[in-house]
Amino acid sequence: MMDLEARIKTYLEGIITDPDYFIVDLVITGNDKKKILILLDGDNGVDIDFCASVSRQLSARLEEDEVIDGAYVLEVSSPGLDHPLTNERQYKKNIGRELKVETTENNTITGELLKVEPEFIVVNQQIKEKGTKKIKEEEVNIPFQLIKKTKVLVSFK
Repeated sequence: MMDLEARIKTYLEGIITDPDYFIVDLVITGNDKKKILILLDGDNGVDIDFCASVSRQLSARLEEDEVIDGAYVLEVSSPGLDHPLTNERQYKKNIGRELKVETTENNTITGELLKVEPEFIVVNQQIKEKGTKKIKEEEVNIPFQLIKKTKVLVSFK
């Protein structure tokens, strides 16, 4: 018997057939009353109608196949701005935006995302020169394996 997470992923692969959309995260919590949270994104974003459609189809499949005993809560949404980037497609979608990257080496790099390569990202970091008002720009390659957390910075300019 497949575990619940694997089963839900299999259902989602059948429901989300448009290659522009992808699963960002799947979180299952609770014992007596399960909560299933599915975060979806798309190369051009994801709208509420798409999330609602996925939720309805997934809910129907879960009910039809009697996958979950008892009550459960199903939430399908897009990751909010506070949700860290987790996969290469999300990074690609955010090229040109300001990021704050925390590394496993306890460094924080802030700057514009310039490029996404299979092994690393390239960030244009602005560094204030000590004792002056000059700002120096430097391109930094950050390997994915060293990234602990990346958030998109929202600018209200």
